[in-house]
Amino acid sequence: MTEQKAERINKYLAQAGICSRRQADVLVEQGKVLVNGQKAESGMKVQPGDKVELVGGKEQKAKKEIKGSAQKLVLAFYKPVGVTCTEKDKFADKKVLDYVKTRTRVTYAGRLDKESEGLMLLTNDGDLIQRMMKGSEVHEKEYVVKVHKELTEEFIRDMGQGVYLEELKRTTKPCQVTMEGKYTFRIVLTQGMNRQIRRMCETFGYKVKALKRVRIMSVELGTLKSGESRVLTPQECARLYRAVGMQVPGEFLK
Repeated sequence: MTEQKAERINKYLAQAGICSRRQADVLVEQGKVLVNGQKAESGMKVQPGDKVELVGGKEQKAKKEIKGSAQKLVLAFYKPVGVTCTEKDKFADKKVLDYVKTRTRVTYAGRLDKESEGLMLLTNDGDLIQRMMKGSEVHEKEYVVKVHKELTEEFIRDMGQGVYLEELKRTTKPCQVTMEGKYTFRIVLTQGMNRQIRRMCETFGYKVKALKRVRIMSVELGTLKSGESRVLTPQECARLYRAVGMQVPGEFLK
């Protein structure tokens, strides 16, 4: 294998579905990762033919068919209200990964708070997640929101112009806001501040009664029902990879 094809140990473990890159770094620091029988070092690269082991019995060999660049998986998931976006929280009654069962480890890019519902994207491609998170100030996310009292044209206008959030000491970027009904509006954001829509509404005296994310970039919630997930089509995946400036994996070039 050439140097360009070698993989850093944390990426290798993440792409093999063992754990996240951050968790892999911790395992390496704890001396729980062996490469060819020797303790791995932070930042080292795995070459083809290398034997990678985790203390505890799990083992992966750096062969092409199972190495970190294994087949990519991207899922759309309809997160129900009451489900927590966390992987490890003993106090959470319901977690996203309680609903999504896959043979390979997946995680998500972008959260929804417990009281919100709608579209989430999950994948085993850590690079895709990083690109999506880094581009969170550019990539569109669309929501349908219901509030507790009748909407006004002034509210719609002011929401779209940008709102200063006192608690965060930040002003939101201008965004698209359209009225859907007396109590419902649609909003397209290119930001991901903590509870942003709820805080924006509260600034003008409105309380959110229901919040649903219906689109992330080019992927739509569509006909998915609450708690359901589906594998994205090769065409959807290809558009997603291109949108974040990544090379499209071969399995999606169909």
